[in-house]
Amino acid sequence: MFHRLTSSREVLLSGAIAVLLALVATRFPSFVAPSNLADVFNDTSPLILLAIGQMIVILTKCIDLSVAANLALTGMVTAMINVAYPGVPVAVILLVAISLGTLMGMLNGLLVWKRTIPPIVVTLGTMTIFRGIIFLISDGKWVNSHEMSNAFKAFPRAEILGLPTLSWVAILTVIAFSVVLTRTTLGRAFYAVGGNPHAATYTGLEVGRTQFWAFTISGALAGLTGYLWVSRYAVAYVDIAGGFELDVVAACVIGGISIAGGIGTVGGAVLGALFLGVIKNALPVVNISPFWQLAISGAAIIIAVAVNARASRTKGRIILKSAEHAA
Repeated sequence: MFHRLTSSREVLLSGAIAVLLALVATRFPSFVAPSNLADVFNDTSPLILLAIGQMIVILTKCIDLSVAANLALTGMVTAMINVAYPGVPVAVILLVAISLGTLMGMLNGLLVWKRTIPPIVVTLGTMTIFRGIIFLISDGKWVNSHEMSNAFKAFPRAEILGLPTLSWVAILTVIAFSVVLTRTTLGRAFYAVGGNPHAATYTGLEVGRTQFWAFTISGALAGLTGYLWVSRYAVAYVDIAGGFELDVVAACVIGGISIAGGIGTVGGAVLGALFLGVIKNALPVVNISPFWQLAISGAAIIIAVAVNARASRTKGRIILKSAEHAA
């Protein structure tokens, strides 16, 4: 029982987060105050949303490097709509954001499915295209806080039961996709396609179609996050969330989602995001430049991939040993 607990990525990651918080608290006790931890969770909510979408894509043996560009383009479009038509209800803005993000995700999915282009090539290309479109529609200009309506900016900040709406969106998304991945046919298909594509094909699953839906979900979550990001920070510009795709991939890999596909949980992705979120918020507190976050994220990816690869080899040896004993 103890070995099973200590070998669980979620348990180990939870322990690492607790140790990290304890170390910071030795110098700054107020960092672990409930109100501050709630702020850390709220700051990490956009990363959690994108990590869940990325996790689903990675489960199917793919990767989506365009999520941050999708977020940026959706955020710019919703900001420009708000400036041009300040009276448009937030519900309509949310619908536009999710729809636009979904379309961009579908584009990625179709290129991977129908044209059989490697996912990393597709999403590198669309990432550049999306950033270029932002420049074209905005003419390189920013949309600033004073140009946005109060209702547009208020939605992610509005508190419900003591937590901002942004945090509640992340919590509800975590619950929803935990159910989708564990209780639905589509969720099981994501694992089957990533775990063994050939076997999945024999059981009647179409690998390309399943990957298409994974990219579609990732795009929808990126679109939703685009509006939430721009409205929360009250600014939109070409390079918004630049490089954020690295944090998203890092959160997934740290959370135990295998880049080989078929392995991972929503809980792992959330814990991976929270681990990075705690680091990001703790660095300024302990007088370390936030620019180190990129280096830490990159190092975390390498270490996590190495750990995952070693775990896979260990499992393989155990299976072989079992087979030898059975013979």
